[in-house]
Amino acid sequence: MLIGERMSQPVISISKDMPIQDALELFKTSLIRRAPVLQDGKLIGIVSDKDLLDASPSQATSLSVWELNYLLSKITVREVMTRNVFTVQVDTPIEEAARLMADNKIGGLPVLEGDKVVGMITETDLFKVFLELLGARTPGVRVTVEIKDQPGQLANVTRAIADAGGNFISFGQFFGTDLSTVQITFKVAGLEMDAVKKVLEQAKFKVIDIREC
Repeated sequence: MLIGERMSQPVISISKDMPIQDALELFKTSLIRRAPVLQDGKLIGIVSDKDLLDASPSQATSLSVWELNYLLSKITVREVMTRNVFTVQVDTPIEEAARLMADNKIGGLPVLEGDKVVGMITETDLFKVFLELLGARTPGVRVTVEIKDQPGQLANVTRAIADAGGNFISFGQFFGTDLSTVQITFKVAGLEMDAVKKVLEQAKFKVIDIREC
């Protein structure tokens, strides 16, 4: 799965000269939390709602409403935006964007096609991918088993379920309790929970969790 398949588009971008009050209003009405800053169609920065709010005066200020409005009208996006922007291309694998965001503690990335901004990939987009990956919206029997991290073990699990008439809805592999094991979480349709449990126990697999979802 590539970024271009799951990015948010069309892009809502802003100008570096936009007052932060106008930017906050745009964020509110567009239901967004960050936006790329463009100049002549080129990416020059990114700004988040936190950047904009941090630039606003504290409620404890002694300034009058008129003084506040005047000061706020003078603060523009260019003064609060981040200039060194992490980006990804439309053909970047989705997991690479997730790694980049997690490692750098950022909530969204502009997506480029060449040097043109064509979308945004955000935490919400990645959460939707996670839901899809684990079949969260599809009914079935959800199972987590722990297996040896050895060639052929994964095939043995899928063969046992398939031979019993089960149909895999989703599948994910995660770290096990130690370096010699992995845990696999999958969702199955076409079999009752008791039948799935029986198949796995007969095949000597360690069932960590099983439930109907």
